[in-house]
Amino acid sequence: MSPDYETILYEKKDKVAVITLNRPERLNAINVQMNSDLKNSLKVAKEDSDVRAIVITGAGKAFCAGADVGEFASGKFTEDISGGRVT
Repeated sequence: MSPDYETILYEKKDKVAVITLNRPERLNAINVQMNSDLKNSLKVAKEDSDVRAIVITGAGKAFCAGADVGEFASGKFTEDISGGRVT
């Protein structure tokens, strides 16, 4: 069973975890919720011993427009989202 997220879709096809950024109306711009969903989905994929590869894609016409500038301006981002590496 795939976990449920608000802003991404997560599915496993064979040994590949497919993570789809799913805010096409905002060109998949990363907001606070998507940042959390993405981190959690990557952790799920990392901890799944069947997963051998991860594909990240975007719904709609854009992969990702970057950070949701409106949320940055409002001060909703309170943590550093710039770094981190999944190994």
